[in-house]
Amino acid sequence: MTTRREMLLDASIRVLGGGGVRALTHRAVDAAAEVPVGSTANYFSTREALLEAIVERVSSRERANFDELALTACPTTPAELAAVLAAATRDAAGVHRDLTLARYAILVESAHNPTIRQRVAETGNRVGAWFAAWMRLIGSADPTHLHLVGDYVTGLVLHQLAMPDPAFDPTDTITTLLDALVEPTHARTP
Repeated sequence: MTTRREMLLDASIRVLGGGGVRALTHRAVDAAAEVPVGSTANYFSTREALLEAIVERVSSRERANFDELALTACPTTPAELAAVLAAATRDAAGVHRDLTLARYAILVESAHNPTIRQRVAETGNRVGAWFAAWMRLIGSADPTHLHLVGDYVTGLVLHQLAMPDPAFDPTDTITTLLDALVEPTHARTP
């Protein structure tokens, strides 16, 4: 069951995802949550407190989405992992659009806010450790591969959010990238 605090944070995510950091005010959240004016301020007295709580809520919701996906997948080949990542990418740019846009807005804000930057780094480390296990399962022993794939998928999502393509399916390009990363060393020697 969602608490009132979580409901306000979910409304904050919709405001942040829909209008960016400038749109995020206590009044805008009150309106989005359809609660009396001042309700959000009762839980989060400052904008900074609200932003810090949003970081935690975004992280929590994204982890829940990832956990749901992980329950149904155990990729052991580049193609299997690519299918999982492509589905997650489509969801991030589709059904979870506001959540993803809120995360990107928070990332931009973290460039100017050390407290937010620290919270973002902490939540990213938890997800990164989990994803690293999948990379090892498909044969990647190089820890830099995690960042290459993560950055590539992030770019795909950002591009899809900015310029939506109804036929968006990154499965083939992600497969190509993963195949290239885990290709046996002897096969790369001319």
